[in-house]
Amino acid sequence: MALKKTDKIWHNGQFIPWDDAQIHVLSHVVNYGTAVFEGIRCYHTPQGPAVFRLQDHIQRLINSAKIYRMDIPFSHEELTASLLELLRVNRMDACYIRPIVLRGYGDINVNPFPCPIEVYMACWEWGKYLGAEALEQGIDACISSWTRLAPNTLPAMAKAAGNYMNSQLIRMEAVTNGYVEGIALDTAGYVSEGSGQNIFLYHNGTLKTPPLGSSILPGITRESIITIARDLNIPVVEELIARELLYIAQEVFFVGTASEVTPIRSIDKIQIGTGTRGPIAKRLQEEFFALVEGRKADRHSWLSHVKVAAHAPATVPAVR
Repeated sequence: MALKKTDKIWHNGQFIPWDDAQIHVLSHVVNYGTAVFEGIRCYHTPQGPAVFRLQDHIQRLINSAKIYRMDIPFSHEELTASLLELLRVNRMDACYIRPIVLRGYGDINVNPFPCPIEVYMACWEWGKYLGAEALEQGIDACISSWTRLAPNTLPAMAKAAGNYMNSQLIRMEAVTNGYVEGIALDTAGYVSEGSGQNIFLYHNGTLKTPPLGSSILPGITRESIITIARDLNIPVVEELIARELLYIAQEVFFVGTASEVTPIRSIDKIQIGTGTRGPIAKRLQEEFFALVEGRKADRHSWLSHVKVAAHAPATVPAVR
């Protein structure tokens, strides 16, 4: 699906036209994948557009950059304010948002330090990642032959562009073999995550999800679902999950910014539960969407309202 262009992209403190957001082919990021990024959703609510867990996403971006020794030339507060202004400038109601911090043009050496840090933020309309029907009907997945990142090789806790080469292999293999998505195991053979989503299963009265040590990204939607499950008095634990437990679970589902809460109806052509969305996934979906769409009180302070102003846009932070 082609991206739906918006008017402006934020670059290093300035708004530039969408088509002007370009980099040189010899930029460090092109040659070595040196970028960290975020995926964030803005939802339509009765109070106007609101960004889901904006503060947490920006903090994870900063954390990812810190792991890769990338000094972002903007503060948490400046990035947050500029992102909200980006949505106002583009008059967005509901959208997907992509902040990205990359090493630009400067040197082709593997050593990245001579290359400048570039910061971009873009937004566009984007529907359901795995299809709207998947939220109710579920998807077919497979266990991937590709293992997730080994400890002390690439940091799985950083949302880094280079990590997604592994994700692409997982997704391409699944699609080529007739599945929608793949599920990767960690180097010890335990369940890790999907190509770009965390995973949960429900078995014998308990909701389970892999721990951070299973080479997973510390997902913000993952943490939100854990919180919602506890709100709903659904027992939830983080523990090592054997592959075969996926097959005999009553329910399995993906969660993520793009995927939201997407049930899995079969794995390796083995039907999961009834072969459609189960009652636990349905309860969590309903509560999740009620919260992010502002139909229930924001009891966890997860929403940052854009507050579209009638006056001209405020001045954004200048390059420092």
